[in-house]
Amino acid sequence: MNLWSYVIRRLLYTIPIVLGVCLIIFIIFNVSGYDPAQHLLGKHATAKQIAEVRRELGLNKPLVQQYFDIVKSAFTFDFGRSWSTKQKIIDMIKEGAVPSLTVTLPAFLISTILAILISIVVAFKRGTLLDRALVIKCVGMMSIPSLAYILFFQYFFAYKLGWFEISGYEMGFPNFIPYIILPVFIYVVLSIGPDVRYFRTVILDDIYQDYVRTARAKGLSETKVLLKHVLKNSMIPIITYVVIQIPFLILGALLIESFFSIPGLGGLTVKAVFDSDFPVIKAMTILSAIAYIVFTVITDILYTLVDPRVRLK
Repeated sequence: MNLWSYVIRRLLYTIPIVLGVCLIIFIIFNVSGYDPAQHLLGKHATAKQIAEVRRELGLNKPLVQQYFDIVKSAFTFDFGRSWSTKQKIIDMIKEGAVPSLTVTLPAFLISTILAILISIVVAFKRGTLLDRALVIKCVGMMSIPSLAYILFFQYFFAYKLGWFEISGYEMGFPNFIPYIILPVFIYVVLSIGPDVRYFRTVILDDIYQDYVRTARAKGLSETKVLLKHVLKNSMIPIITYVVIQIPFLILGALLIESFFSIPGLGGLTVKAVFDSDFPVIKAMTILSAIAYIVFTVITDILYTLVDPRVRLK
């Protein structure tokens, strides 16, 4: 099948998925029995004040129209204005995307490359003391809550030693670099454990396949077997794991951005939750769903690039 025909067909398949996601979001925010107008005004608000706020927020519209407003926003990216700041939500998202990506993108690249390299090493040294020690270390790192890492590194390295900026952010390159070093390091530490465990498992699954024994029987070195055969055949699950994480990079790192006062999408989402700013929460939910769907299609396309046996159907 032609690549573009496949992409168009898959994108058409995403339309009912987006409609279903919008329906779930609509039910959660509009039919749950929670009245945002009452929450915004407080318990002493009069019925007239509540009715006025509901009119301003569009909550007095028929439910069907409110649902189609959500659907329209999913396809036009016009999410209206924030309840708390009165800014256009799409402008807030554009402003927050750059700080988020300056933290998550380099951290993601570093952690992924480092995890793959470590996984190759432990697969090469499988069953040895080094392999067992690294697996135990990865499990130990995964067992510690992310909040503990953030608080420890922020207190010890930023506050006590003064090696890094403790919080804040400056727009523009290279002004933001001092502010992202510690958040990037924490992100890598948080990611390396689960990444290494997953990549190691995938690589070891291929090491015990028949084609690997055949390659060794032909006299190929262990290094060539790992790099030329095993790693290449392990790329499909690795690509799936890596590409599906990209939408979450766009949405930012919630805790890291909040604790380091980085004005990214993660901090924007957390603030919206605390302020009960439902239009912003709905916008971020819709964007995350759409990004996940799009990158799922991209993952399928990448399969054909790493494995010629895969055919688009």
